[in-house]
Amino acid sequence: MAIMTGTENMPCRTGCAACCIAPSISSAIPGMPGGKPAGVRCPQLTPDNLCLIFGQPERPAVCGNLRPSSEMCGSSDVDAMKKLTDWERITRPDQSS
Repeated sequence: MAIMTGTENMPCRTGCAACCIAPSISSAIPGMPGGKPAGVRCPQLTPDNLCLIFGQPERPAVCGNLRPSSEMCGSSDVDAMKKLTDWERITRPDQSS
């Protein structure tokens, strides 16, 4: 039995889409030329949460480079959304300056 340390890569949970909703994306996305704000659903998600531009050159590099892991995704879609929302919040630049 493998011991999970929390950072192992894992298969993406089809239909989760937490990584397409929770984080902000500063690069252009078709339909959002100025990037995507945190907590906003990517316009390239289908109603069943699949990416319309998966594997296409217009898909932002940040999306292609993000790899699901047990630390990021937890054991459910809800866990993934909470973790990514928390990470977005704690890494957001200070808006008071």
